[in-house]
Amino acid sequence: MQVSVEATGNLERRLTVAVPADQIDSEIEGRLRSLTKTARVDGFRRGKVPLNIVKKMYGPQVRQEVIGDVMQRSFYEAITREKLQPAGVPSIQPKTVEPGKTLEYTAVFEVYPEVKLAPLAGMVIDKPVAEVTGQDIDHMLEKIRKQRTTWVKVERAAGQGDRVIVDFTGTIHGEPFEGNEARQYPVELGAGRLIKGFEEHLTGVKAGDETTLKLEFPENYHNAKLAGQPVSFAVKVHQVEEARLPDVDEDFIRGLGVADGTVDTLRAELRKSMQGELDQALQTRIKKQVSDKLLELNAIEIPKALIDQEIEALRKQLSQNSTFTGQDEFLREQARRRVTLGLIFSEIIKINNLNVPQERLRAQVEKIAGNYDDPEEILAWYYGDRKRLAEVEAVVLEDIIAEWALSQMKVNEAPTTFDALVQR
Repeated sequence: MQVSVEATGNLERRLTVAVPADQIDSEIEGRLRSLTKTARVDGFRRGKVPLNIVKKMYGPQVRQEVIGDVMQRSFYEAITREKLQPAGVPSIQPKTVEPGKTLEYTAVFEVYPEVKLAPLAGMVIDKPVAEVTGQDIDHMLEKIRKQRTTWVKVERAAGQGDRVIVDFTGTIHGEPFEGNEARQYPVELGAGRLIKGFEEHLTGVKAGDETTLKLEFPENYHNAKLAGQPVSFAVKVHQVEEARLPDVDEDFIRGLGVADGTVDTLRAELRKSMQGELDQALQTRIKKQVSDKLLELNAIEIPKALIDQEIEALRKQLSQNSTFTGQDEFLREQARRRVTLGLIFSEIIKINNLNVPQERLRAQVEKIAGNYDDPEEILAWYYGDRKRLAEVEAVVLEDIIAEWALSQMKVNEAPTTFDALVQR
């Protein structure tokens, strides 16, 4: 077998392979002789079909099968011999396939780039640090109370934070449109859930009032047919309600799953939960900063095939109904980032012989399991499936890579807050 390699680009290679005709013919002959033992042909007993009859009936088909098999097998032999690492599926084109002639074909493909890591020594990174404070717990408790808001009817004008129950009918140039009306619809003033001006114009209304709102749909409205259109809403107010937050009493606390019903235990439970969220947020933030620094320092040309494969993987993860602007550009950017980081991480792992100790993997799985009612069941679930366990292992390995990178750089602590890190 003769092999030649031509660089047709920075990463693209054209491989030309020639396989002697006698090798092809020998394999074809062997397969046809095997068929004489199994072929069913009228007029002949099984195993007694003459070779010339089998050649006539199956020769072209067998030749095609042999050529396909030889091309596939010889391709992998060739790239092994030439120490090539294809990225993606090769494009194989036969050049000579005629009987009695050397089989020759070309394979065009991209190869993985050589990754030479830039040194991290002397680089500076700001590592966020934060703690859960008593004020953070107060804010969290207030959010929980607001989630359990009850609404009470009042006989007064509506103000910020109140809720009004309305009927409305919308028209554009005097004509109705899809979704233009609602009955007994609750509007919370100041919540910002409706188009600009709707809630603001209801400030000061009372039960029984009727009013007309002259507004405009925003240019980026999710319904393109309505975007930027002037709209008129005829509104009838049924009642005004004010928010009542629950008292933090024993019943309220028990309703949150705190068995002893005490404020101290509730705050302790909140602190524990919030600390877990904060730890995760801190780890996520520092991993992103490390990744950004590695990408900044290591400019790598990425094979198009790898980016295309990653885009398809990302598409499967996203909802098919996703309508965010610039989806294709977003996917390509994210795919490039993920592939580049994957190559950089692989090189870091190889050079530094990094791996995940089993005790650290176990600790991570136990940490995840601790969030469930039956931790032992969750542990068994992860350790019962190597694929699921590998997903956790990959996350831990990323943590180890980040730790290694931080050990190479100068790290400055950057104080921040729980709210800044854990955005809700």
